[in-house]
Amino acid sequence: MFRDRKDAALQLAEALEKYKGKGAIVLGIPRGGAETAYYVARHLDADFSLLVARKLGHPHNPEYAVGAIAEDGSIYLNPSAQAGLSKELIERIEEQQQVEIERRVKALRNGEPLPSLKDKTVLLVDDGIATGSTVFAAIKMCRNMGAGKIVVAAPVSGWDKQKELRQAADEVVVLETPEFYSGVSQVYAYFRNLTDDEALAFMQKWKAEHQAS
Repeated sequence: MFRDRKDAALQLAEALEKYKGKGAIVLGIPRGGAETAYYVARHLDADFSLLVARKLGHPHNPEYAVGAIAEDGSIYLNPSAQAGLSKELIERIEEQQQVEIERRVKALRNGEPLPSLKDKTVLLVDDGIATGSTVFAAIKMCRNMGAGKIVVAAPVSGWDKQKELRQAADEVVVLETPEFYSGVSQVYAYFRNLTDDEALAFMQKWKAEHQAS
């Protein structure tokens, strides 16, 4: 059990110690991943930014992920979840989320582009992995941007998603894999969703610290 995202992030950073001072780039998947990634990046003396990816919710149950889309248009679709949905309907869902992605890029990064990932080690960090959809879409985007190595890191995940992620990423680092896994929040004593402003605050805090140094 972790006290909160900061506690989980500091433990995760220790598990990623081999990347300290190696020029890695830590990309958080907001909103929750913004806080986790901030503390990981600070511990590892790494570059830090936020990669925006959005879940594609099923039209009859928005919480059920059909897949996800990343900010460059990279798409991951869950083969079983999209059953019965037409290509046109899925494309409409994608278009809706692309609009929200553009809004979040402006809100969370002031519209600034991601740093170059070419031949870099990229640590994709989230506060936990449930369906994994946004992480899979983020991996695709990092591949498209020429990342040299992609490491997925999170405090918690289910066994099945870890196996799938190991096929998509170069390395997967997860601290807790509960036998009975119902959701990310179960391993946190204190857990709540972050707002855009709170996620942005971690970006601004890192920038202020980075410029000061």
